[in-house]
Amino acid sequence: MERGLFKPKSRVFIGYLVLPVLWYVFVVVMPLILAFNYSLYDWSGGPRMRFVGLSNYAELIKDTDFWLSFKNNIIITLLCIVGQIGIAFILAALMTTRVLKFKEFHRTVIFLPVVLSAVVIGFIWTLMYNQQIGILNWILRAIGLESLIKPWLDDPKIVIYSVSVPLIWQYIGFYLVILMASLQSIPKEIFEAAEIDGADGFKRTIYIILPLLADTLKVSVMLCIAGNMKVFDHIYVMTGGGPGKSSMVMAQYAYNNSFIMFKLGYGSTISVGILVLSLAIILLSRKLMGGKRQ
Repeated sequence: MERGLFKPKSRVFIGYLVLPVLWYVFVVVMPLILAFNYSLYDWSGGPRMRFVGLSNYAELIKDTDFWLSFKNNIIITLLCIVGQIGIAFILAALMTTRVLKFKEFHRTVIFLPVVLSAVVIGFIWTLMYNQQIGILNWILRAIGLESLIKPWLDDPKIVIYSVSVPLIWQYIGFYLVILMASLQSIPKEIFEAAEIDGADGFKRTIYIILPLLADTLKVSVMLCIAGNMKVFDHIYVMTGGGPGKSSMVMAQYAYNNSFIMFKLGYGSTISVGILVLSLAIILLSRKLMGGKRQ
């Protein structure tokens, strides 16, 4: 009787899994199948759908705007990997030292932006970047660095870097929580032994914390890639993809084609392209980080 209590029969497990699996199929698998199906049609949203086969994919390969938006996604992703995970790692290492005081307060403040909506974040940073009333240019003017004042969201040469900063700022807390959870699983005796051996903060970070957090950092990098390859709302609020197409990302390019130009068939093709490219980059990053050996 006790065995039956702690080890349910197979049909009980299957019963528990049926609803989650059906829900996953409904919200993830079915939209993917439908998107691929629509990508084979020339369709503007009405009842008439003209089958064009793989013509949309041939057009996508030659579409310079799509590859420009892909390049922007790559730049944002690289900046976010360095900014979000790099800063979160430094902060997590600082949290293990006695130098930093009020650690609970710092954790709360750093995590706070994570719970704000992307629209709010985009609006706040649009005000901060404003050339006339923005706090960034005001600070530069106040400390005598007028030469550095720029139209941060209106200059095509720097706008992609400007829109990356809010993304980095918002999600540092997210990766800090992940790294802190991993750090807390490390036995305190290891840090105490390192302290007795005279390992200072830098050596302890390089030779103890970094190797022990290697697996967590790899997972964080893959999460960061997956999140930033589909970034949309921050940039849509701040620049709308402009000036011109200098800050256009793939998700917004798909949105523009689908719901502004009403090219729903081609928009579905772009969505499938985003999925394929994102999976390819995640698999490549996993291979580069040695995921296959593990």
